[in-house]
Amino acid sequence: MLRGEIYLASFPFGNVPGMKLRPVLLLTSPLGANAEVVAVYISSVVPTALLPSDLVLDPQTPEYISTHLKVVSVLRLHKLATIHSNIIQRYLGTISLEALQNVDAKLRTVLSL
Repeated sequence: MLRGEIYLASFPFGNVPGMKLRPVLLLTSPLGANAEVVAVYISSVVPTALLPSDLVLDPQTPEYISTHLKVVSVLRLHKLATIHSNIIQRYLGTISLEALQNVDAKLRTVLSL
């Protein structure tokens, strides 16, 4: 598991207890004794009004074809979670180096770094 890879994983709901299986982008490789990763939520529901923390992933474009997502999706960079690597279920793909640089730029903005 490496930074920039996309997996199916159980991701926590933000407003209620529970988890949902969804695509996530890894922002870190596994860290610590419990092999946790920092991951970002990917949704196939693209909002009509995007937030500054959103990044649209269109798998039909060269920049995002390696994601192997089936539909246009949105990376919601304000939805971060630390999850155990044992709840990561299946590798889907990866994002390009250029796309990862876009993620980094948006994260700097979101986190005021």
